[in-house]
Amino acid sequence: MNEIKQEVYITPSEVIEYLYCPRFIFFMNCLCIPQHEEQRYKVLKGRELHERKEEINRSYLRKKLNCVQKDTLVYLASANYHIKGIVDEVLILSDGTLAPLDYKFAEYRDKTFKTHKYQSVLYALLIKENYQREVKKGYICYIRSNHKLKEINYTDKDFREGERLVGEILEVVQKGYYPKKSKYLNRCIDCCYRNICV
Repeated sequence: MNEIKQEVYITPSEVIEYLYCPRFIFFMNCLCIPQHEEQRYKVLKGRELHERKEEINRSYLRKKLNCVQKDTLVYLASANYHIKGIVDEVLILSDGTLAPLDYKFAEYRDKTFKTHKYQSVLYALLIKENYQREVKKGYICYIRSNHKLKEINYTDKDFREGERLVGEILEVVQKGYYPKKSKYLNRCIDCCYRNICV
């Protein structure tokens, strides 16, 4: 791979798109074709959730997680990892470690999806670098499952895999590489790019 340009940054949301189907990155970043996601119900509800966040009483979360302090809607960037993003909440836990908390307008389906896990992993990398504190775990709150909270315990392998995924996306973005589409063909049914994806 050619040397990465220092000013190129990937967002955790782009990693979600890439894991769902790698070609999303090509169409969005190389061809600059928008998804028009403002027309999608879940995106609209998710934005509404973020706008109403302060109205929701979350004191129970702080007690449950042994959280002593939190920073909300924190913009973080890392030239080292080539990622940037806004973390819903950075929790400072009673043991001195930090943890990202991400709110999803989604139902919990008996497992944490790979997309959600690696979004959390990248937030953890951003927090580790910017706060210079240890991050051992993260949390996802599933709004549509009565605010069900799931814990993710990170491993070194998770962090390496997160960095690898960012590297693959940078390869697409910088070289204009046309990746293979998702092997799950049911994802193509309502894809906004289905008419141009060959």
